[in-house]
Amino acid sequence: QVQLVESGGGLVQVGGSLRLSCAASGRTFSNHAMAWIRQAPGQEREFVIGINWSGTQATVADSVKGRFTISTDSAKNTVYLQMNSLKPEDTAVYYCASDPVLKWGRTDWDYWGQGTQVTVSS
Repeated sequence: QVQLVESGGGLVQVGGSLRLSCAASGRTFSNHAMAWIRQAPGQEREFVIGINWSGTQATVADSVKGRFTISTDSAKNTVYLQMNSLKPEDTAVYYCASDPVLKWGRTDWDYWGQGTQVTVSS
């Protein structure tokens, strides 16, 4: 059974930075893609950024391009989301997701973590 556990969320001021972590367990993820998907209150889920496990392919939403980056640590089975220059509109619950298919731009990924709250105060 796949388990994804996010950590690192919290409250940060505008312009600040946060790094989210997603620890994956339960299977081999070398043939999976990983993504961060967020959901703000009253809004639909939004694909933010994704990467294949080898790190050779990645994609990022226009809304966070130049500010957010994604990386993987195969030894730790962990995916990171580095968020810089945070804006109030980045406030959302951030979910780690995994799928054997590269579902760039989509939110129907197979496996999900429980989510971690990120709040950006102005």
